[in-house]
Amino acid sequence: MIRISTIFIAICMVLVAASLGLMLYSVAGISGTESAIVALTALTFLILYNAVSMRLRDRSDVGGQIADLSRGTADLARQVAEFGRRLAAVEGRIASSNSTNSDRIQSVVGEINELGGLVRQLATTVSAHEDLLAGGAPVAAASPVEKQDPVAPLDLIATIDERPAAPSPLPVAPPPPAAQPRPAQAVPTQVANGRNQTQLLATLRNAIDENRIDIFLQPMVTLPQRKVRFYEAVTRLRDERDQLIAAEEFISIAEASGLIGRIDNMVMLRCVQVLRRLMVRNKDVGVFCNVAASTLGNSTTFAQCLDFLEANRALAPSLVLEFKQSTFRNLGPAETENLAALAQRGYRFSIDHVTDLRIEPRELADRGVRFIKVPATLLLDPKQASASDIHPSDLSDLLGRFGIDLIAERIEGERAVVDLLDYDVRFGQGFLFAPPRPLRPEGPSATGGASPNQAQDIQGSNGSGTPSSGATSSAPPPQRITGNAALARRI
Repeated sequence: MIRISTIFIAICMVLVAASLGLMLYSVAGISGTESAIVALTALTFLILYNAVSMRLRDRSDVGGQIADLSRGTADLARQVAEFGRRLAAVEGRIASSNSTNSDRIQSVVGEINELGGLVRQLATTVSAHEDLLAGGAPVAAASPVEKQDPVAPLDLIATIDERPAAPSPLPVAPPPPAAQPRPAQAVPTQVANGRNQTQLLATLRNAIDENRIDIFLQPMVTLPQRKVRFYEAVTRLRDERDQLIAAEEFISIAEASGLIGRIDNMVMLRCVQVLRRLMVRNKDVGVFCNVAASTLGNSTTFAQCLDFLEANRALAPSLVLEFKQSTFRNLGPAETENLAALAQRGYRFSIDHVTDLRIEPRELADRGVRFIKVPATLLLDPKQASASDIHPSDLSDLLGRFGIDLIAERIEGERAVVDLLDYDVRFGQGFLFAPPRPLRPEGPSATGGASPNQAQDIQGSNGSGTPSSGATSSAPPPQRITGNAALARRI
């Protein structure tokens, strides 16, 4: 639209030109035609002058705007150039770091793959050796457990030239061991069953009062690297003669007599002591501490445990409380509330004594369960594929989606390790890696009791070692594990 000022100027110019013509006509006596021509000429000059003056004014304004725009463009160009330089520097750093990290990752992956291949070859070789020894000398396989025979377990690392010599004396040995094993097995049975319930209860009371409940540790390792990641506390009771009594022999009596709460309190105290001692050298280590169902449901006992765990809340990420599968399946209102109180304080839970693979990972994850321990024989049992809702080989992935790690326990042979690696099991526990062992003497204050449920949990994986007394139960497992562990450490 034409501005009002422009219209006003045009009207003024017309008036000026008309006034000039009228003055020439009336004052100067010029004819009307000539005065009109003069008026038009004046109007034309006025129009031209106005147009030129407006053009000059607009040009100066436009020139100033162009100068401002050019300065802004120059500033913008400098900023873009600076940003481009910085971006190029960042891209260069990222590219160099990515190339360095990729090289490192490739080297690490290559080493891990090589180690995995070596471990598989080692496991296959050792399992073949075990099969050869088991097929060639079935009687000798039982003799190390029944009588002290430190040489037989070392045959696991014998060379091929040494193995043919082993079967030759074995056929001659059947008559003597046949007579000796039975009395040897009968003796521990009599020792275990020699006490009646009254005597065992008195022994249990005295052991609690005199602080004679020892704690043993059994490692849980990563697969296939076999690096120790966790420890499980195992309970052993010492009688007046310092003979060890396995947890399976006194747990039922402790629960019936109401002593299990005191045992669990002692276990938690000593597990915390052990954990503090272990974390001095390794911050990533963890300890599994078993808790009985009766302790979880007893308000008085649980209140004491909760107060103690609250005071040691800083250790919650490394202290895992372990319960039986039957405990989780029979939770009442009180037990559920107590579990929630523990979970609110940051403690994680584990499930052991698994009897079937009917597991609801979402529900368990909501309750705070982060580990599930399943016997290796149960995972590798072909019947479980039809009895459970999921194939055992897919169980690890299913649990992993909900933040739960699968631990295969009671592993006693290299062949089982090879099969479990195909199931993507990342943690293992059993006599193949190490038996439960007492703490070193440098920490006598921490070598007190261990949780009865831990011992109960270990009973499955310690089946071959728990029935015997102190010396006989500990001698065969270290001999057996030494050969396999020595082979694994040579890689």
